[in-house]
Amino acid sequence: MTHTFVEINSTSPVRLHVMQAGPDDGPLIILLHGFPEFWYGWKNQIDALAEAGYCVWAPDQRGYNLSAKPKGIDAYGLDTLVADVIGLIDASGRQKAVVVGHDWGAAVAWWTAVSHPERVERLVVLNVPHPVVMKNYASSNLGQMMRSWYIGFFQLPWLPEAVSSAGNWSMFVRTLLGSSRPGTFRRADLQQYKAAWSQPGAVTAMINWYRASLRKPPAPRASVRVTVPTLLIWGTRDKFLKREMAQPSIDLCDNGRLVFFENASHWVQHEEAERVNELILSR
Repeated sequence: MTHTFVEINSTSPVRLHVMQAGPDDGPLIILLHGFPEFWYGWKNQIDALAEAGYCVWAPDQRGYNLSAKPKGIDAYGLDTLVADVIGLIDASGRQKAVVVGHDWGAAVAWWTAVSHPERVERLVVLNVPHPVVMKNYASSNLGQMMRSWYIGFFQLPWLPEAVSSAGNWSMFVRTLLGSSRPGTFRRADLQQYKAAWSQPGAVTAMINWYRASLRKPPAPRASVRVTVPTLLIWGTRDKFLKREMAQPSIDLCDNGRLVFFENASHWVQHEEAERVNELILSR
């Protein structure tokens, strides 16, 4: 693996830290992490994908770990996050990439495929529904509204940052440990995460993704259908997102496949790494 920094020249220029692996001339695959992770969330996938011949780029998305952390909520709107992905593809010198996303990274991946299908070879999303399905369920389904309580909490000023960082990041640690299978996140992993969360400005930038989701929604699209080949992987023991959102998401895909992991949680790429890798590599 190689650490590098990539300058993204889009409507909101930003410098992104990217973990790279695999042959430079291999097909590009971009791995988009979610909250509250960083590139390290793909540690069980990077080597396997590189050994299969892919040129792997796993960025710290804007606001996370070693990447730039622009000030203000507007810098984290979904359209801007999508522009970062297109900027990464441009920086690679390629026209297309396989785009893989988990959690917030999955939301960005979905919207990249909706907005720029000509730049996405294949789409693989883990444990997050199509953004339109998420919006509908989060505003009308009582069960999902209860599971999404933290989105409202994160809209508050300064308090979420204070609570999250208190007690050596105890809230984030409890969230990871309490929502995953035992042994998924080990002490060494948590030390890596704490170091990333402790980067200056990171916690505010990370939470600003949630603030921007309500305050800076993406521009309307003529169609929200996904036309590229799509694989949706879903751990059914997800404590944050209901499995009922999976099928409606695939229904919005012209060429979609849905795979459930009945014994996996929201953190399916950690818990079922080998099988997830096989699915990502399947065509």
